[in-house]
Amino acid sequence: MRHLLVINPNTSEGVTHDLQRQLQAALGTGVAVRSATARFGAPYIADEASYAVAAHATLDAWQRDRAMQLGLPLPTSPHAGTAPATSTAPTADATRTGAVLIGCFGDPGLHALRECCTGPVTGLAEAALAQAARLGDCAIVTGGERWGPMLHRICAGLPHGNRVKGIVTVALTGGQLREDPATAESVLLAACQQALAQHPGVASLIIGGAALGGWAARLQNRMPLPLIDSVLAGAWHAFNAPQGEGLGTPPWLLTGPSPG
Repeated sequence: MRHLLVINPNTSEGVTHDLQRQLQAALGTGVAVRSATARFGAPYIADEASYAVAAHATLDAWQRDRAMQLGLPLPTSPHAGTAPATSTAPTADATRTGAVLIGCFGDPGLHALRECCTGPVTGLAEAALAQAARLGDCAIVTGGERWGPMLHRICAGLPHGNRVKGIVTVALTGGQLREDPATAESVLLAACQQALAQHPGVASLIIGGAALGGWAARLQNRMPLPLIDSVLAGAWHAFNAPQGEGLGTPPWLLTGPSPG
């Protein structure tokens, strides 16, 4: 049995539930999917400030899951005191927790988490770009206007980022689209059509966002080229992603942020 931990870097339990359900359905009974939700940060990541906090929240969620897998004591809150020193040193058993997928199309904390873990680590953006690159150039459609410049920067630092020829954002965030499926359908379809009109040479469009899983399949029959679901791409890429360095938990992470 293989294991996949999906970390939701925002605090929305509903998004976490959707991610786990979609990934488990995609991976089948041969993979056990478990999930972790950020204990602090934004309900949905939609700007630079929430993205910055999400990287810390991702590491915190991973550390807590790791401690639970090993039966180690957990801090009672993000502001709790230092955990036992034994949990700072990586061991063979301590880091054997399968693959890790960051459930955000922006991959907050990706490289830091890869430093800590030994298993494969990836995020929705890296995974979707890897799948899209097999077809050629691509464009991205996602929710939240502030994600445009953010994704230009993020994709430039990811493998296959040079394949991204355009990014189309809609005013509503992914979280808002998740709450209003009727609006989401018309808005996302229009955004896909816009992306194709602006970038006619692309071979695929990525529907990026943890809250937008499933929309690629719903819109596919109305588009003339493949639509890539970033959540399903995460399922496909998770066990083929680069391996972590296995350095274990940084001691400072165990204390959590100080009270304000």
